[in-house]
Amino acid sequence: MDYTKLFDLTGKVVLTTGTSKGMGKAMVQAMADHGATVIVSSRKLDQCEEVAEAIRSQHGAGRAHAIACNIGHKEALQELVTKTREAAGPIDVVCGNAGVNVAYGSMSDIDDDAYDRIMASNVKSNHWLAQMVLPDMHAKGAGSLFFTSSIGAFRASPVLGTYSISKLALIGLIRNLALENGPKGVRVNAICPGLIRTDFAKALWENPAAEQRVNEETPLRRLGEADDLAGAAVYLASDASKFMTGQCMTVCGGNQMWS
Repeated sequence: MDYTKLFDLTGKVVLTTGTSKGMGKAMVQAMADHGATVIVSSRKLDQCEEVAEAIRSQHGAGRAHAIACNIGHKEALQELVTKTREAAGPIDVVCGNAGVNVAYGSMSDIDDDAYDRIMASNVKSNHWLAQMVLPDMHAKGAGSLFFTSSIGAFRASPVLGTYSISKLALIGLIRNLALENGPKGVRVNAICPGLIRTDFAKALWENPAAEQRVNEETPLRRLGEADDLAGAAVYLASDASKFMTGQCMTVCGGNQMWS
């Protein structure tokens, strides 16, 4: 085997969600750099188009497409899948990075609407998306889906309780999808980031005292950066991880090494 091609994604069609900024942007850029044709997706089309155009300027027309999608709506996800097939062909890889957290504080204070939105966006939407794309992968006898969970899945939180619950439930979904679809050649995994310096997690690190505490608790003594997730995405999308499924790849600077 030519091991130099383990991370080669040439000819692969990669559908992504939540990739217009932050670590999602880093992941979709990295997969494009390794040869994939990528779909850049988030709620805001202008931000998606900016990322897609940057990729096209590097790698050529047709290598990136921007499609707006609100993952909380099933019909919007189906439109994303349909437009992906029309623009690039059958789907080989899914990178599900989109997620929400609309509540910060005790679970005693969260209202039903916020709870339902977190669980629907972070868990149910990924179930929907998986079912929509799996026929393409079954037909080829191969495929990879990976979704962004969190180290929050491994511990309780006094301020992010429902978010943490949703990310643990997402891991449960991933494991069951891996079990059901492994016999058909499809792999399903999770990336579990630690605290990453992005706008999404800004409330957790913008306070200097909070950032210092996290740094002291992390063996690598720093917060994660968006680019720290790029290699994990390429690995899970490519044949380099062809015997890995149902797993949680924790990228946290050692913060969760005992979990």
